[in-house]
Amino acid sequence: MNSLSEVIGPLPNASFGGTLQLANGDDPGGARAVIAAAGAKPEALTDALAQCGGLLLLKGMDQIAEEPALLVRLSRCFGPEVEDYRRTLTRSNMVHDSVPEIFVVSNIPSVGRAPPPRPDPPFTADGKLPVQYPHRKGWHTDQSYRRPPPDISLFFAVEPVPQGEGQTLFADGAAAYEALPPALKQKLEGLEGMHVQLGTGRSREAVTAGEPARPLAPHEKSQRQPVVRVHPVTGRRALYLCESGQMDWLDGPFVAMEPGPHGEGARFLDELMTHLTRPEFIYVHEWDRGDLLVWDNRCLVHAATWFDASKHERLMWRTPVHGNPGAIYAGERKSWIPQAENAAAAQ
Repeated sequence: MNSLSEVIGPLPNASFGGTLQLANGDDPGGARAVIAAAGAKPEALTDALAQCGGLLLLKGMDQIAEEPALLVRLSRCFGPEVEDYRRTLTRSNMVHDSVPEIFVVSNIPSVGRAPPPRPDPPFTADGKLPVQYPHRKGWHTDQSYRRPPPDISLFFAVEPVPQGEGQTLFADGAAAYEALPPALKQKLEGLEGMHVQLGTGRSREAVTAGEPARPLAPHEKSQRQPVVRVHPVTGRRALYLCESGQMDWLDGPFVAMEPGPHGEGARFLDELMTHLTRPEFIYVHEWDRGDLLVWDNRCLVHAATWFDASKHERLMWRTPVHGNPGAIYAGERKSWIPQAENAAAAQ
């Protein structure tokens, strides 16, 4: 019988994160073994995630590619609810054809999702991969435009691109918050950001270009989120914000600050994002086939990097987990589901 060993961390060239390994087992391990070990000790995986600062790496999870439902079973070890994309108005080509809890991230048709732009210049002055905003753009936390937002994301590499491209970057929001000067921490007390989903015409680029924002249905409305979020498990405070695409640049990005892409709120967001993504708060993950990364959206932000889509095909699967967003969300209905569906679900 396998058991879950201690987390080995931090992750390479980082100050947080860890790799989870099985111990005392006679079988080769893999996703089934992790699920079985977690079943024997239900709190083990959530404890491990908290122990390593919200980023957990599981290597050799290739069984998931053969049996996709294993990803959903493993996701449920981190929380009671795994999102079903049949109920969230997600385009069907981005949902796994037999496991509707899996969101497909791929440049392969029919998904056809292009990689993010390559930074300009593509490297820093010392030849390193850019990580710090604004040289590196695209930093976000998953589905922050929802209340309650998801707790955990799992991201599995079915077919990654070769190392050196297509990395995933993570920034430690708790360490970044702790490093802020006291006066800036005081300024953040009670401050809320305004988060909105992509494609609504409210991104920084769209507003700057003068593009018209489309009317939003009630379940698409911008959602207020605390800029400093208290983790419901560890009690640590962490910066919780995104840049560009998931912030509302018409009415925000912050409540009660001058709105718009050139106002006081924009300048403050740039200051915070530049701090949050300083290299000492960053981990860069180079993907191997069969890697599974589990991250905590309540205390980390992440960003994708460019890869040469003309040469490489990439196939990744993601599941978001809900269940413990914190006391400030207690009793809230799901903002992203039309009210008629919420009412039907409650009956």
